[in-house]
Amino acid sequence: MPSSRRNVTKINLKDPRYYLNRALSWVEFNRRVLQEGFDPRTPLLERLKFLAIFSSNLDEFFMVRVAGLKQQIEAGVLQPGADGLTPQEQLERVREQLQPLVTEQHCFFEQQLRPLLAQAGIHLLSFNELQPKQQAYLHQYFEEQIFPILTPLAVDPAHPFPYISSLSLNLAVVIKDTATGTEHFARVKVPNGLPRFIPLPEQLLHNNYPDCHWVGVPLEEVIAHNLEALFPGMMVQAYYAFRITRSADLELETDNADDLLIAIEQEVRKRRFGSVVRLEIQTTMPEAIRQMLIEEMDLQAKDVYEVDGLLCLNDLFALRELPLSPLKDPDWHPQIPPRLRSLEEKEFFQAGNGLDASNGDLWDGNRLDFFSVMREGDLLVHLPYHSFIATVQRFIMEAAHDPHVLAIKMTLYRTSGDSPIVKALIAAAENGKQVAVLVELKARFDEENNILWARRLEKAGVHVVYGVPSLKTHAKTTMVVRREGGAIRCYVHIGTGNYNPKTARLYEDLGLFSCRPELGADLTHLFNFLTGYSRQRDYNKLMVAPMRLRDRLLDLIRQETANARQGGTSRIILKMNAITDTQMIMALYEASQAGVKIDLIVRGMCCLRPGVAKVSENIRVLSVIGRFLEHSRIFYFQNQDRSQVLIGSADWRGRNLDRRVEVVVPIEEPAIAAELLEILNVMLSDNLQAWELQSDGTYIQRQPNEGEPVLASQQVFIDLTLQASKEAAHY
Repeated sequence: MPSSRRNVTKINLKDPRYYLNRALSWVEFNRRVLQEGFDPRTPLLERLKFLAIFSSNLDEFFMVRVAGLKQQIEAGVLQPGADGLTPQEQLERVREQLQPLVTEQHCFFEQQLRPLLAQAGIHLLSFNELQPKQQAYLHQYFEEQIFPILTPLAVDPAHPFPYISSLSLNLAVVIKDTATGTEHFARVKVPNGLPRFIPLPEQLLHNNYPDCHWVGVPLEEVIAHNLEALFPGMMVQAYYAFRITRSADLELETDNADDLLIAIEQEVRKRRFGSVVRLEIQTTMPEAIRQMLIEEMDLQAKDVYEVDGLLCLNDLFALRELPLSPLKDPDWHPQIPPRLRSLEEKEFFQAGNGLDASNGDLWDGNRLDFFSVMREGDLLVHLPYHSFIATVQRFIMEAAHDPHVLAIKMTLYRTSGDSPIVKALIAAAENGKQVAVLVELKARFDEENNILWARRLEKAGVHVVYGVPSLKTHAKTTMVVRREGGAIRCYVHIGTGNYNPKTARLYEDLGLFSCRPELGADLTHLFNFLTGYSRQRDYNKLMVAPMRLRDRLLDLIRQETANARQGGTSRIILKMNAITDTQMIMALYEASQAGVKIDLIVRGMCCLRPGVAKVSENIRVLSVIGRFLEHSRIFYFQNQDRSQVLIGSADWRGRNLDRRVEVVVPIEEPAIAAELLEILNVMLSDNLQAWELQSDGTYIQRQPNEGEPVLASQQVFIDLTLQASKEAAHY
């Protein structure tokens, strides 16, 4: 061996220097969300939306991730993660990053967005800014609509500190007894069931705000200026808003639960009493009250986040819904894929989008159906550019009423509160079909909703199962078994997103419709695993976690690595929501060292550190943040001239690869594979909504170079979808 090769020191790819912390990476993701709200190119009401999303994301982060770090610290965990940080160090870094971000968010809203809203005719005012007639109206509104709901709770030796529910807005009230001169403290909860922002009636606006669209006041201010009604004989000295966040992780021993549904219900109830992990207060709150809250909540000073202005900016979603189209993104109406336009019938797409389960007469068999289109070849659907209602929902509705359909099997991770999908499954059972549904009761924050649907499905005669003990079922799959002549044919849908028509208009996702026999056989085995005692581990086409998915993906990366080392062509492009798994990252580092060009499109957390010399200099990481939430997972491996493209439900996180049931499907139709590669290439060319990860863990937003056309990938997909629809209509 030449001496130059002999003296090369092998790089330790487990070195913490090569990994970013996942909690801090999540903070960076939420920073990108906030920047969309700051960006003047974003329409005004959409800027409110992004500020609200930032706050909502932060709530969940504290309820889950920060709560988990605190639990590790309390348990004495000192072991650092792959990035070298202990739980205590992570918590300190999170605080350092988040406090300035929260301050920046609130300052921006108060100092810039509120004036811009006022210029646009949307006035969010304080009570003291109102005219006497307007204040009188709100006094009356308080007496009629608010006062009966409120329950002031005293705090003194006879009244212990009250229970404070998570994420509720509260007023800490200081009152003085006029008879004794003694000061007291009370807590008043701002009701959840009322609008956060109380609008003034139109007849009270014109004189003062001639060009306005909306004028309103925060609910807590209406309450605060009527507190005397709650404490007769007392003098209200001061009031201060505050809010707490509690841990929301379920502690469920599923292996020992005789009835999983009951066990989940019990844990959801216990969630209300989780430990407090964050206290939000107004900057005007005196030290004495602040300290009392800290002590009563068993917190430390570093768990307190001070806010100058309104608390709980999540509620800005309500103002985003004002009917002011010029201040929003242009309306988008998802299109029917060209191959399905032959199915479009006027009566089918009328009331309720034509998908009312009671309209069984629409499935009379005297027309083309969804199944005939699938028999012509695989079909790819790209949401929300394509219509969920005209594709996924229609597929299930037709199956529910088609007399030739014998069975429907489905995994249901999340769905909407008034789910037409569930109604269709109930209709199918009532029509005598065998219906089996895996309802994932452990879908975080959807547990109660899923329990409700599980009981309704069971009552209708649907076979409901709750998955495999110790695993979440995150796969997005449906199988329809149909008798055709003397044979049985399986039709399948395998997707990246939930069966939820509401989020399908907001989330970017993909779905494959197919009647390939090998996919039907694989899903048959998968459902036997989910509902019975099958120990099936190997599948013909599908990659299934936690069985073989990790190994199959590693094999694909290693094949690209080998190709590059042998001088062949190699390329990897991956799109997903998060990549945090150390083993997968190490495999990508090894591929990069071999010369494989790797592009990662990762919306959220990314623990891989790109651009490190001799480790990841061939890896580029982008994050695209836009009006639609990027949610699909696409995996492309060039593999010399035999490229492989896959889609599925799994991100590259330990939980997805090892502790969840996930499904990834290879794309074998060349035209569909080419379409998916085009999606990836368009996103890689984005110079407006894309952010590029730097080796230090920060992100820089791309900007078009001088003279370069602006390319926003989501707008490109809208334009391409409209163009395809017009061409299909022409022919």
